[in-house]
This record gives sequence, structure tokens and C-alpha cells, in this order.
Amino acid sequence: MSIELLSLDNAQEIARHYGYWAVFIGIALENTGIPLPGETITIVGGFFAGTGELNYWGVLISAIAGAVIGDNFGYWIGRIGGWEFIVKIAKLFRLPEEKLELGREKYRKNAAQAVFIGRFITILRILAGPLAGITQMPYRKFLFYNFSGAVVWALTIVTLSCFLGQIVSLQQIILWFSQAGVLALGGFISIIIVSLLFKYRHNNLSIK
Repeated sequence: MSIELLSLDNAQEIARHYGYWAVFIGIALENTGIPLPGETITIVGGFFAGTGELNYWGVLISAIAGAVIGDNFGYWIGRIGGWEFIVKIAKLFRLPEEKLELGREKYRKNAAQAVFIGRFITILRILAGPLAGITQMPYRKFLFYNFSGAVVWALTIVTLSCFLGQIVSLQQIILWFSQAGVLALGGFISIIIVSLLFKYRHNNLSIK
């Protein structure tokens, strides 16, 4: 069933049959950390808002609510048991916990940006909430960036889908969003690599 959900036909059928609940539950599950096509269903919901099958404000509120609540579930899942799970997995690969702690501290310093911007990045959208919990990001700070990111993301996705749907096909809209998500992921990874190389070079120069 999870494979079928990835098809556009199924996404349209689900959004058409369940309406706002489909948008809410789809993005909530994805933000919890479950790899489901929540963004695709949200795009379909926005497209249907443009055709008049759904109400724009209903889709927008459903997307915001689902994103906020889903990320909250992901946060607490990560905070309650995520770290212990990662430590156990690391032991299987003989990775020292000290290195994991170092990685967790580095993520904690950039957790706010990851929670906010992560909604627009493929994969990170699924992991941002649980990782914020694992790194024990202060909950009030998480709530602020979680809600702010959800509003900006939902406004962008739903509004563009609504208006673009009157010009181009749904398939084209989803393709554009998919490409943008992959490009954002590539840019995010590139920034990490460049920062690591810069730090490595700086450390080598300091030693010399």
C-alpha cells in the first residue's frame, strides 16, 4: 500500500476522497518521521483548491496543522527514545559514543535552521523533528521554529499549487517541486561539505 501511495493517481484519489483530512494526516505522518508522500498530497490539495474541488483556506490550515503536529510527534519520539536507539545501532558498527556526542552537539547548534528550512528539503523534512528531539533542542525554541516553518512552507506549497494549477498540469507542478527539493538537498549537502573542508584546512594551517 505504501508503494501505491507514491503514485499520482492514488494521491489524487486519496485527496479527492478524504479532502482536508488527507492533507492533514499525510503531512503529519511524514513530519513524524514516516517516509510517506505527505508533500505530494498537499500539492494535490492545493491543486484541487485551484480547480474549486477544495477550499484554499481549508487546505492551507490542514497543511499547517498537520506539519506542526507531525513535527511535534517526531520531536518527542526522538527526545524520548531516539538517542538510545542511535547509540545501540552505532555499537553494531563499533562507532564510539564520543563521536556521536560530537555530532549531536554540532546539530544542536544549527537545529533552529534545520527545523525551519528543513521543510523545504527532501529527506530533511522527514528527519528534522526527530533529530531536534534527539539533540534535545529546547522545546519552546522548537515550537517557534516549527510553527514558523510550517506556516511559510504551507503558504508556499498550497498557494503555488493553487495558482500554477490554472496554468500547467498537476504532473508538471509535482515535477517542479520534486526537482526543487532535490536541488535544495544537494545545496544543503554541498554547504556541509564545504564547511567541513574549510574547517579541515583551517586546522591543518593551525598545526603548521
